[in-house]
Amino acid sequence: MHWVCARLEPRREAVAQHFLRLAGYQTYFPQIREERLRRRRRVEVIAPLFPAYAFVLIEQQWRAARWSIGVAAIIMNGSAPAQVPDNVIDEIRKRERDGAVELPKPPSLRAGDPVRVLSGPFEGHWGLYAGMKPHERCEVLLALLGGQQRVELSRDAISAPDVV
Repeated sequence: MHWVCARLEPRREAVAQHFLRLAGYQTYFPQIREERLRRRRRVEVIAPLFPAYAFVLIEQQWRAARWSIGVAAIIMNGSAPAQVPDNVIDEIRKRERDGAVELPKPPSLRAGDPVRVLSGPFEGHWGLYAGMKPHERCEVLLALLGGQQRVELSRDAISAPDVV
């Protein structure tokens, strides 16, 4: 048994999951809570974490899942479906609270805020927070080599001055 990722037809996720379950497949469709504006009011809605994608547990044959109603494709690795490691699914499920995945809170820092580097080759240096990058990395402007240089650091490698 292994997990694969299925690309679903847009806005037909529920239909695809229904027919995959009828075909005997277990599905996992992670969702998040989002605040959206509806008629000038903030409303909390449940939205897909990965819109138009779902994870499907394959026990033996995957071809029936591929041709299930609502499934556009199975993500492939050559001629076989690309396997999603169990620890990826487990990590997403660990972050679930009341049916929705809780993502890490966005940093309380804003561009231009002073930060101190806590670890790495620039430990002890002060810089200016420039923004977030993918994979929980931060971009910091450090005064190096006679000018400001952009440096990418781990989120936990920097701290705001009031925390230090």
